[in-house]
Amino acid sequence: MNDESLRPSGPASRADLFARLASLGIDTTTRDHPPVHTVEEARALRGAIPGGHCKNLFLKDDKGAIWLIVCLEDARIDLKLAPARIGSRRLTFGKPDLLLDILGVEPGSVTPFGLINDRMARANVILDEPMMREEFLNFHPLRNDATTTIRSADLLVLIRSCGHEPRVVAVSEVSQRGD
Repeated sequence: MNDESLRPSGPASRADLFARLASLGIDTTTRDHPPVHTVEEARALRGAIPGGHCKNLFLKDDKGAIWLIVCLEDARIDLKLAPARIGSRRLTFGKPDLLLDILGVEPGSVTPFGLINDRMARANVILDEPMMREEFLNFHPLRNDATTTIRSADLLVLIRSCGHEPRVVAVSEVSQRGD
């Protein structure tokens, strides 16, 4: 379902996101917390939120294609090796104005939930295969002052409802957690 009537005219708000999730029959749990900007800050504040905690890389290749790579927080993504794994060209981080234009979020709040704002489906979505083995995943609900837990299968449903066909690819290096 890529229903434009469910999309707000500007960037989606947290309420818009939750309404979209509810319309899809997706249950989530959200915990508010002070804003966090790094994985380390998130670890210190989150307490016992279950599931895989994730990070998101908003990238652009040298031909202008947009990439969103979503992986577990401890995953290492080598930007020199990733292009061969995902079928892109040389990758660099996308600029804040492009991030706001495509996903409707600020740096520090990158999330696959931002795909609700990508009305032209410009972002190529890569979900790291080890992450998708987790039953539950955690992301910011468009701002970095909360964490929303969603089933990995439901994440796929949401992404597809936004007009994207995510690819599950083993793009990360071996985890630092010893998995």
